[in-house]
Amino acid sequence: MENIRILVVDDHEVVRLGLSYLFQQYPGFSVVGKTATGKEALTFVERFRPDVVVLDVLLRNESGIDICREITARFPETRVVILTSYNNEDMLLQCIRAGATGYVLKDVGNEELIRAVRAAYQSESFLDPTATKRLLKHVRSAGREDTGDEVGRLTKQEIKILGLVAEGLTNREIAKEVYLSEKTVRNYVSNILSKLNLSNRTEAAAYAVRHNLVHRNLNGLD
Repeated sequence: MENIRILVVDDHEVVRLGLSYLFQQYPGFSVVGKTATGKEALTFVERFRPDVVVLDVLLRNESGIDICREITARFPETRVVILTSYNNEDMLLQCIRAGATGYVLKDVGNEELIRAVRAAYQSESFLDPTATKRLLKHVRSAGREDTGDEVGRLTKQEIKILGLVAEGLTNREIAKEVYLSEKTVRNYVSNILSKLNLSNRTEAAAYAVRHNLVHRNLNGLD
């Protein structure tokens, strides 16, 4: 059974206690620490080496984005899931650039938060669907200039998988869609990122939207 070791960082005590209690109700999840400050969070990460840090983006007198950036730079084996009340595409982009693996709004259901932490543990991105939809709409309307010539380097299977990535599916979910193993899908995603010179799944999703490679679930983006 997996053992996902979690550090909770939030400057509201009731949130810290609530999250700790929630995670401990799920088999395979354990809370190795909880703190209200970024400075202490860094100390805890160094001491306990948690698998996933669940981090509030706005701490008292501190930036969760800066803390995320430092954690991912100093401890690359530790994943960060941002938990926030702010549905803002600019903040989402900043968190992704800081190295966050997940971005979840605080009004999310328990199961979705658990799914986000589990995805982070498996080194897969999990972005809140509402925030992601706004981000992709922003990217599409911005119309960043590129030729799209790189699409010609992709096989039909890679284009299909890229479209599914843009829909927010995890590697496991994509594997079920295309009848491949999860490991094979992971290799496909790595190849796609390399061919398109992209850094992560979110950039890949934005690329797919710009070049009309997504054919489902786009009504909310129009």
